[in-house]
Amino acid sequence: MNSINITEVIDKKKNGKALSTEEIYFFIEGVTNDEIPDYQASALLMAICINGMTERETYDLTMAMRYSGHNISFEDFGHTVVDKHSTGGIGDKTTLIIGPIMAAAGVRVAKMSGRGLGITGGTIDKLESIPGFSSFMTEEQLVEQVKTVGFADAAQTENLAPADKKLYALRDVTATVDSIPLIASSIMCKKLSSGADGIVLDVKYGSGAFMRDEDSAEKLAEIMKSIAYKAGKKCSYVISDMNQPLGYTVGNSLEIEEAVRFLSGREQSPQLRELIMKLCVEMYKLSDLYLIDDSSDSSTMKESDAEIINKLSGVLDSGKAYDKFKEFVSAQGGDLKFIKELESSEDYNSGYDGYKEELTYEDIVRLSKRKKKSPIISEINNKALITGIDAEKVGRVSLLLGAGRRRKDDEIDHGAGVLFRKVVGESISEGDVLAVFYTKKKRIIKQAERMLASAYELFVE
Repeated sequence: MNSINITEVIDKKKNGKALSTEEIYFFIEGVTNDEIPDYQASALLMAICINGMTERETYDLTMAMRYSGHNISFEDFGHTVVDKHSTGGIGDKTTLIIGPIMAAAGVRVAKMSGRGLGITGGTIDKLESIPGFSSFMTEEQLVEQVKTVGFADAAQTENLAPADKKLYALRDVTATVDSIPLIASSIMCKKLSSGADGIVLDVKYGSGAFMRDEDSAEKLAEIMKSIAYKAGKKCSYVISDMNQPLGYTVGNSLEIEEAVRFLSGREQSPQLRELIMKLCVEMYKLSDLYLIDDSSDSSTMKESDAEIINKLSGVLDSGKAYDKFKEFVSAQGGDLKFIKELESSEDYNSGYDGYKEELTYEDIVRLSKRKKKSPIISEINNKALITGIDAEKVGRVSLLLGAGRRRKDDEIDHGAGVLFRKVVGESISEGDVLAVFYTKKKRIIKQAERMLASAYELFVE
């Protein structure tokens, strides 16, 4: 392998030829050990982005990055452990809700999540808007919490797929993010090294996603599923629409608040609930519970999707999932008084009509600093139907308000974001409040108003 020359590898891929397994492992080893400089790694990434990779090359790249660091093992766990991954979206708080539902139903969930970059939010940022919550766990702590609580969600550790971290940082600044082989290998190397037995993929398409159309999302999903099978893992996927924001909120603490109200039964977006149930069904099917049917002597009997939804809906609607969410938050150091405030606060009711500038609980530092603004007032003379809300534009508004990062080292405002008072499928008339902004950046309000107004697609009656 030492006889391989990185310049020749770059030239080979530049000319559209397939790289050998040895060449791919040489490349990843060189990146991991800092033996290949960034300019040569970037050149190869661009060649891959332009000329693509075969299915075998993509698998080899995934496995090379997987084994560039340590792998977590649940082999002696005694239960099937399941993971869920989203390819990124606007207002995607599904993990916050799905993990507790599945854990309360008896399915163990081990999750490694990321931080937000650009217009898409990150689950870790959302969780860290809870005072005291820690996303840093040792592998031993992660395994133990999955065993005792049933659900853990941690930031990626330094020794988990380190080659992917280095390459992703280069991809972000060299316009090589939107490559299906690079996206697939980046996602799957982390999923495989995280140790779960089954992986459910939420592959999104639309204006607020990497994949702009459903066919591209399907192609990406099939490649990732193939990688999982070759690596000996169970895998399934759901293709979901990200042309509009998911749920009622976009922004870190706002999405925690929506998740709390969803789990506690106070308020649930039908669009969000539908996707959550689809993903929960797939996770259930990958678990060891799916092999058991107490109503029959036959171990081969399987529950229908409708039966699974009915069972998991019962777990959600009974409050068991909300109890599990609080147990999960507490296990990772989060303040349950904060969660209780979110559950009962009147500032969420009727679209925050009863908003209080300072919440009663003194320690809710980040949340109490949110500034309210109700900027988007409908000027439609007649009634109109909202037929669309452009997710990409909403993501850019959220970024402008301070809820996201333009660069990885940027600080975010956990309290910033958008609350939607009117969503797709609802009618509006003159004077209706379409959305509420939360931000400390008063100077950008007018710009954010114009951007969000342009995101709405209306059918005037």
